[in-house]
Amino acid sequence: MQLIGMLDSPFVRRAAITAQFLGLAYEHRPLSVFRNYDDIRKINPLVKVPTLVCDDGVVLVDSTLIIDYFESIGPAERSLMPADPAARRRVLQLVGISLIAMEKTVAFIYETKQRPIELQHEPWIVRVDQQLAGALHLLSEHVANGKRWLAGARITQADVSVAVAWRFVRHIRPEAAPLDEFEGLARFGEKAEALPEFLACPFE
Repeated sequence: MQLIGMLDSPFVRRAAITAQFLGLAYEHRPLSVFRNYDDIRKINPLVKVPTLVCDDGVVLVDSTLIIDYFESIGPAERSLMPADPAARRRVLQLVGISLIAMEKTVAFIYETKQRPIELQHEPWIVRVDQQLAGALHLLSEHVANGKRWLAGARITQADVSVAVAWRFVRHIRPEAAPLDEFEGLARFGEKAEALPEFLACPFE
């Protein structure tokens, strides 16, 4: 398998880290949708990362769908998705919030860094900021319980996604995620980032 995309994308990184936890072999091709647009387009005309090229040539897109595929081919005992319905619902809840934090940070980048300043829409930026703040505060409430992991004794996709989202937001928008306001998230992120599976997929 080939996983296409830079690890500075939280969506690529959460897929790569998941593969590490599941013990799946893959080749990482760190192509950028900006610098390597034409190269990615030859692989996937959608030019979206992460892109997964399966061993039989089938191409998958979207980190959540790629991770679902990883779960289907990975060993059940290493799954990051609990079988218990209540625990699984909690994981899905936290993954959803984490994805919003990632998406709203990306939206801010496109609106403020890629669009000429005279075309930027201030009400939209304010709304994106509010949504990001809401996501971070919700995640902060969940990590405040002091448990080692968020949905039980073992690490799950919730932990992977929360930690990846936090690292991304802190790098791109530190002013939106001050350490004194989100101490619990910062401690949680440090704990996760120290794991071998995270270290194997460093934020670039």
